[in-house]
Amino acid sequence: MSALLSVRDLTIRFGAFEAASKVSFDIAPGETLALVGESGSGKSVTALSVLKLLPPSASLSGQVLFESQDLVAASTKDLRAVRGNGVGMIFQEPLSSLNPVHTVGRQVAETLALHQGLRSAAAKRRVIELLDAVGIPNPKSRVDDYPHQLSGGQRQRVMIAMALANEPKLLIADEPTTALDVTVQAQILELLKKLQRDMGMAMLFITHDLQVVRRIADRIAVMQRGEIVETGPVETIFSAPQHDYTRHLLAAAPRGEPPVPADDAPAILETQDLKVWFPIKRGLLRRTVGHIRAVDGVNLTVRRGETLGVVGESGSGKSSLGYAVLRLIPSTGRIVFLGEEVQARSWRSLRPLRKHMQIVFQDPFGSLSPRLSVGEIVEEGLRVHMPRLTQAERETRVSDALREVGLDPATAIRYPHEFSGGQRQRVAIARALVLEPDFLVLDEPTSALDVSIQAQVIDLLRAVQARRNLSYLFISHDLRVVRALAHRLVVMRNGVVVEAGKTADIFAGPREDYTRQLLAAAFSESPPLSTPPNAD
Repeated sequence: MSALLSVRDLTIRFGAFEAASKVSFDIAPGETLALVGESGSGKSVTALSVLKLLPPSASLSGQVLFESQDLVAASTKDLRAVRGNGVGMIFQEPLSSLNPVHTVGRQVAETLALHQGLRSAAAKRRVIELLDAVGIPNPKSRVDDYPHQLSGGQRQRVMIAMALANEPKLLIADEPTTALDVTVQAQILELLKKLQRDMGMAMLFITHDLQVVRRIADRIAVMQRGEIVETGPVETIFSAPQHDYTRHLLAAAPRGEPPVPADDAPAILETQDLKVWFPIKRGLLRRTVGHIRAVDGVNLTVRRGETLGVVGESGSGKSSLGYAVLRLIPSTGRIVFLGEEVQARSWRSLRPLRKHMQIVFQDPFGSLSPRLSVGEIVEEGLRVHMPRLTQAERETRVSDALREVGLDPATAIRYPHEFSGGQRQRVAIARALVLEPDFLVLDEPTSALDVSIQAQVIDLLRAVQARRNLSYLFISHDLRVVRALAHRLVVMRNGVVVEAGKTADIFAGPREDYTRQLLAAAFSESPPLSTPPNAD
């Protein structure tokens, strides 16, 4: 079987920096090749180069042959015919890829109009079908929503719908399940495999999650420092890896337990009957016709030095809960932080407490200013909350924070777009830690990180917690990470807490069916979902 995509000696340079060196691989029709490696290894830049989506500063050499057409040498007009039609792409960060001023329905419809000529009612019907196919609940009512009204996982599913709208022959999926909880992740993987069977679609699947690789890929290509160091069938790579780096990736996983807080540790955060209801507006006058109950009467307590894990499916209210306790979105109910009522405080009177409560957002690219260098981003909070520090003192704190999260302080002069997704997440963590807060909301802080860096970040968070006696509200869909970091666990579904207790107790004996489903999806050792095709 001839290759649908054939990459030969692809080299990518940004000035003197070589991001990828002589990369070569083939993908046959209907086959899935997983490209894996640590953050900064060159996975995403290789994927973007297939459609020449890199910035003008990038230079390419070698060949990228799609159906025998060399895309490296192709004109802009020829590339436009291939992008979104012959080759679809799911980007890593949905919030920065979706237009914030257009509804999600309009953005999916735009793809249909461009390549299929579908417009008006026909386009809307097809959009609703696509949103339903990728698991968006109540697609008829969500088609007119804007990206900010959807959860991170729901935004990622919109991106998948856009990429699949024109039934491409090749789908490039750059971390497509990063923002999804384990149950929806399994559904999306099953959906992608079904589409492959129905359409003969091939996939270049980029991920740091080796559990996902085992479930969806036929072959694996392992990248390190811009080079492919090992390639082979999934079962061969997992059972008998040849390269030391591959063995390192397979062995990496979050391990250990969090530091134990003092028995008499006081409560640092308490909520009572906390509610976040988003109005549903319809009609010309935009009257409120109902509410989305994102958080519906949640009571929780976080003690000093403790980590409270919050898990649940996308759209269950996890992130809304985190934003509400920090007063970043409107809510009702009681919030007590450091012994003080904060719900009734004005924005100005709340400001002195901001230093003590920080957040790491789910989407690092969307939360980092593209106009500021990394050093300026990390330093910004110091200028606001510690204005008496000298410039030298601020620079020292910034360097210490970057070093603490595994980044070279010399990178402080670089900008967010010059970092990989995982590196940007570490910048976001450094920005939160530099103020030495008492309480930190971690909204999927490891979702963009490969497994080895995940383990490092978890070790870092545990060490910082032990050293500073920090309290965390840890929001995640990755139950392996939660088990390694959280003392207690809250399971949310449809805005309410369905189960709560000590993490070890819930993992050992969950009481609710929903919790058992989450654990089964996270820890099942599933084989690949398809039989690898025979390829020459």
